[in-house]
Amino acid sequence: MLRAACIVCRGVINNHVVKEAKHPIQNLYARRNPHFPRVNVPRAFPSSSVRCYSSLSRFPLRRSRLLPVNLAYQTHRNFWVARLASRLLKLRYLVLGSAVGGGITAKKTYDQWKDMFPDLSEYKWIVPDFVWELDEHINFDKLSKALPDSEELAKLLPDFEKLGESLSFLKGWLSSGPGGETAFKATDSQSFDGSDKQYRKGLLGELILLQEQLKQHEEEARRAAGNINTGNSQQKRKATDKEKVDQLQEELLQTQLKYQRILERLEKENKDLRKLLLQKDDKGIHQRKLKKSLIDMYSEVLDILSDYDANYNTQDHLPRVVVVGDQSSGKTSVLEMIAQARIFPRGSGEMMTRSPVKVTLSEGPHHVAVFKDSSREFDLSKESDLAALRDEIEVRMRKSVKNGQTVSPETISLSVKGPGIQRMVLVDLPGVISTVTSGMAPDTKETIFSISKAYMQNPNAIILCIQDGSVDAERSIVTDLVSQMDPQGRRTIFVLTKVDLAEKNVASPSRIQQIIEGKLFPMKALGYFAVVTGKGNTNESIDAIKDYEEEFFQGSSLLKKGMLKAHQVTTKNLSLAVSDCFWKMVRASVEQQADAFKATRFNLETEWKNNYPRLRELDRNELFEKAKNEILDEVISLTQVTPKHWEEILQKTLWERVSTHVIENIYLPAAQTMNSGTFNTTVDIKLKQWTDKQLPNKAVEVAWETLQQEFSRFMTEQKGKEHDDIFDKLKESVKEESIKRHKWNEQAEDSLRVIQHNALEDRSISDKQQWDAAIHFMEDTLKSRLKDTESVIRDMVGPDWRERWFSWTSRSPEQHTRSETKNELEKMLRVNEDHPAYLASDEVTTVRKNLETRGVEVDPILIKDTWHQVYRRHFLKTALGHCNLCRRGFYYYQRHFVDSELECNDVVLFWRIQRMLGITANTLRQQLTNTEVRRLEKNVKEVLEDFAEDNDKKVNLLTGKRVQLAEDLKKVREIQEKLEAFIEALHQEK
Repeated sequence: MLRAACIVCRGVINNHVVKEAKHPIQNLYARRNPHFPRVNVPRAFPSSSVRCYSSLSRFPLRRSRLLPVNLAYQTHRNFWVARLASRLLKLRYLVLGSAVGGGITAKKTYDQWKDMFPDLSEYKWIVPDFVWELDEHINFDKLSKALPDSEELAKLLPDFEKLGESLSFLKGWLSSGPGGETAFKATDSQSFDGSDKQYRKGLLGELILLQEQLKQHEEEARRAAGNINTGNSQQKRKATDKEKVDQLQEELLQTQLKYQRILERLEKENKDLRKLLLQKDDKGIHQRKLKKSLIDMYSEVLDILSDYDANYNTQDHLPRVVVVGDQSSGKTSVLEMIAQARIFPRGSGEMMTRSPVKVTLSEGPHHVAVFKDSSREFDLSKESDLAALRDEIEVRMRKSVKNGQTVSPETISLSVKGPGIQRMVLVDLPGVISTVTSGMAPDTKETIFSISKAYMQNPNAIILCIQDGSVDAERSIVTDLVSQMDPQGRRTIFVLTKVDLAEKNVASPSRIQQIIEGKLFPMKALGYFAVVTGKGNTNESIDAIKDYEEEFFQGSSLLKKGMLKAHQVTTKNLSLAVSDCFWKMVRASVEQQADAFKATRFNLETEWKNNYPRLRELDRNELFEKAKNEILDEVISLTQVTPKHWEEILQKTLWERVSTHVIENIYLPAAQTMNSGTFNTTVDIKLKQWTDKQLPNKAVEVAWETLQQEFSRFMTEQKGKEHDDIFDKLKESVKEESIKRHKWNEQAEDSLRVIQHNALEDRSISDKQQWDAAIHFMEDTLKSRLKDTESVIRDMVGPDWRERWFSWTSRSPEQHTRSETKNELEKMLRVNEDHPAYLASDEVTTVRKNLETRGVEVDPILIKDTWHQVYRRHFLKTALGHCNLCRRGFYYYQRHFVDSELECNDVVLFWRIQRMLGITANTLRQQLTNTEVRRLEKNVKEVLEDFAEDNDKKVNLLTGKRVQLAEDLKKVREIQEKLEAFIEALHQEK
């Protein structure tokens, strides 16, 4: 019976196809490619993204719409065999199509789940190399041919003979409805609606449409048979749909969380494996270290740029992640979560970030932190090192802040390495404030704004905008600032912190949804994230915060109700998204920046060739090294000074320093005595007192000044064409600092006192040559003093009559008074040439009365002052005359002036002084050449080493256009070379 029905049915169907091809199934199969092309069918409701890490977009849920079915009543046909055959054929197509469509659906589901997994290509190196070489040893073509063919697969299809057992059941719901029409009759004339074009293409789409139509027909038939009210049915269906939506959302959330936990477990295992591999020191590790060192190479470029241009002008457009937010909004906590360590100073409500902190995150075997200008490594797994690191950051911040300021634009550079850390460069900026409180500088608010704008105006900088979710959104200041710098939101990532507090405190949870969807703030962003940075306890560890964050979001109603998507929560997702965005920006802009610096280098090289064609391009450090060598050569030149030169300078300078004391305090008082014995006794006493108290100290001072003068002479003397005046300022500063640090050996003064005392005790003159030398020394000294005394008297009395006559000058009243006084005193000396050195009171009165008789009023003090100079001149002239008489007195000296009226004890005094000066000069010269010059050389080296470490000193002491041009040229070359090396490494990583 069934076989006959099939034969009849085929004939009917063939005739029906020849006449018209209006049935939907026939039309669909007529358009279908016989090879079953791959179809792209959108996922049915609910359709939500399950990718948790690399996407910044949100995929809204889409509802699938059922095809509208219009039931139409047509004329009743009693050819039930044909209708039954037609339904069986349709059922055959349904079963066959369901099998094929099920395979395609499985393939689509597999592709979708495959796309949801993160890109693990960068972990490709973990798999041993022999795995990737399997295709060389295994023939996969043979394996593919050994797989079952389509015939064997067809055996898996359902048995159509068994379907006959259900014909009795099919007959019940395929029977005629009211008016004699079957439920499936409407499908013969029902055309496809234009609004359901998304299901038209592909076999799977056709099957889905047929299934939906079957469901609609069944529902319409049941409503017609049971006479059910349409309104009540719609309400019941809506309630059922809502329950299904809630159930599907719950299942989706649980699936995403389960998927994320699996990924976290895999990442943890991968982190441990990478840590073990990175610790190995073999040749095969170099390729693996490339990715780890790539971010370090990029960070070096940023450090050089920071030194080259602290203001970040238009040339510095290299990407970095700029972390901005209101004060106490949790931006530093977010950065710590990304770095996986509590590395920043903490405070309760007060400003802790006082200067920008550049943190370079990279992967490494150990969790450590290192400052750019220091070699010390802080082990972030130890709490003691963490505390030391926080203290060091705080100290550096306070040092960078100048007097009277609250924040500083100086950048602190820090590198953090550890297993599993995402590679990127972040800059933590001081928190934006709305009001300047007590203790802050008046311009603190403006300074913070200027620093933030300086970093955010870089067109390639990624702005990580941090917003505190526990406070009212209207109180935020940073969102307006970010909107000004990035109005289109093309490089801004918005982060809502403290979501746990927000969920408790906010009356309407939909407000959080509006913030995350970007509908509450006027600013636009590339992506929106919600994170939890702990319970507010500063002693919480990073692992505890992560556990709390995961626990909160698993039970949060924000996720259960669909207000937040799984890929928008947790700092882990944020870190991956920021890193992905950072490297995309780097790859898109780094080559353009390299070309810009290449052009700058060409311009600087051209300028140097035009201005300094015969000079090498020496930067500030190279110039300092050159100046350092010259200075050390000049210090060594001090040891080449001859002993004779040292002794002549020392003896001459020492006598100039002590001659006044010898004449005024030793020679003149002794010369007032009446006999030679008293003269010698007075001289011995005066010399002993002088030696014990003043002479050694004066001698050391003279030696130190002489050393300074010679050192200065070598430092400042020009060396012809080789002299470079660019070093003059540096040499002068080195000389002053070295002299300031130098201290003479105190023991030398004690030994010198003994030597000088012994030299002055010796009165013996051995030969005529020494006697003549003493006479010559005494004569030169007396003549020099007489010349100085006459100059003083001439200034005292004014011009004489010749000068007044020929030069048309005149005396002042005081000079006239002194001139009259001088004349009166000279008359007194002419009367008594052996007058003592001091005037008696009656003599002063006599002189004053004599002057008053001539109408000159004079003061007794003025008389005594004038007498001192007049008598001094008289004494020096008398001593010179006596010196000439003693030229022939060596014979009498040998006989101790026995039976001779000539006494030349003053010659012996000057011989003793001269001999002491010679011995002192020799002693000081030995100390200079053997000790002090070497100590001065050591001080110079120390000063140069200190200057070499002080960049500010070098900048202040080595200045000029030539220095600055060479410095810029060096920096630009270094930047370009490092950028090119970084680009090459970046291409290798791709």
